[in-house]
Amino acid sequence: MDSDSLSRLRQAIRDVPDFPSPGILFKDITPVLADPDLLRLTIETMAATVTDQKIDKIVGIDARGFIFGAMLAAHLGCGFVPARKKGKLPWRTRGVDYALEYGTASLEMHEDAILPGENILLADDLLATGGTAAAALQLITTAEANLIGSVFFIELAFLNGREKISSYGPAHAIITF
Repeated sequence: MDSDSLSRLRQAIRDVPDFPSPGILFKDITPVLADPDLLRLTIETMAATVTDQKIDKIVGIDARGFIFGAMLAAHLGCGFVPARKKGKLPWRTRGVDYALEYGTASLEMHEDAILPGENILLADDLLATGGTAAAALQLITTAEANLIGSVFFIELAFLNGREKISSYGPAHAIITF
């Protein structure tokens, strides 16, 4: 991506102070999603991270990962698999519990969504502390898939999330703060 395009994307990401709680500076991607040119640029740039790879399916994490993952899957001509919060999927699931800053959470996928040996890419809007991404990557590898790697729209590098997912292969971020 050229520096002008990168600059346009960065400028479109809105900072929202004290959301969802005091002291947090939330990176709001809504302006990017609302602009068809920026959204197309984002998806094309995410797709460029795997141009030499055959991808069978993309896993997107609940909820904004659904946006990027589904659009990326359509762009690459492959399937999409939602990774959802516990209890939200209607079929038999496999799940994993993972630690949050305060407490735990669970992530699930349909047990038949990924077949052994399929080439899988994880896509999400944000890599922050890495806990949710690591849980999704664990689910993918438990399915005996060939994990190609991960792609994120934004990485908050100061939260060191990349450390939690480094053992799962290459990770790409379009914008880093």
